[in-house]
Amino acid sequence: MKFSLVLATLGRSEEVARLLESLDAQDYRNFELIVVDQNDDDRLVPLLALYGRKFPIRHIRSAERGASRARNAGLAVAAGDVIAFPDDDCWYPPRLLDLVVTVLSDHQELDGITGRFTDGSGRTEGRWLARSMLLDRYNVWRGAIEFSIFLRRRVVEAVGQFDESLGVGAGTAWGAAEGTDYLLRSLQQGFKLKYLSDMTLHHPVKTANFDDSACSRQKKYEAGIGRVMRINGYPFWYFPVACLRTCCGVLLAIATGNLPKARFKYVSVLARVQGWRT
Repeated sequence: MKFSLVLATLGRSEEVARLLESLDAQDYRNFELIVVDQNDDDRLVPLLALYGRKFPIRHIRSAERGASRARNAGLAVAAGDVIAFPDDDCWYPPRLLDLVVTVLSDHQELDGITGRFTDGSGRTEGRWLARSMLLDRYNVWRGAIEFSIFLRRRVVEAVGQFDESLGVGAGTAWGAAEGTDYLLRSLQQGFKLKYLSDMTLHHPVKTANFDDSACSRQKKYEAGIGRVMRINGYPFWYFPVACLRTCCGVLLAIATGNLPKARFKYVSVLARVQGWRT
């Protein structure tokens, strides 16, 4: 079973080095790394040359910006049986690929698996599903993030490309949820996907301070979520239900005097509504 790991990257070097080090530490070696490099300079060339002596790396230059565009460029050349989409600031724990191979080999009925993440010290973001389960259009929001998705080739061949209007760098207001959109389209075609609560990848936690930068980033993320709910035909009743917890979070933060968190939650609700309406 061969993996194609499609890495979209822009503006990062140390983080990419950490990811490559974690790939080199994997016991399972049947993988290729496809680096879709959107940098204007050669910052990654020495790093890729170094690790290219340890495992196969395909370096693709892309003048077009955007995570979804980069992933589509990588998909066009991916040769693996299983496709994954590591972020350029995530990293893999030891034996992750062994785990994926074991699960997909033992469960031929599964078309893909997803997992959760921590920052390496136990902290995480969001509310993950409490146990392993098959994904559906309602629990998928708590059971996947782009860099935790592993799909068999048959899924990618059927579903096709990422929606390039979604995701970081898309040039739209919808700065996230492109991976969830891809999973929803996979589910609509009848593919069986499973969330594994014990499959944990690593990624920095970015919303701890609720500062201006976090609010700006969250605005794009939540607009993407609202947009994906709308274009995937969620019923109207579901949208306010999906926003209810965040609305309660605004009130709770105000009641406890945490005004930065209240603002963060308020921005989240407004942005999700705007994404739904556009």
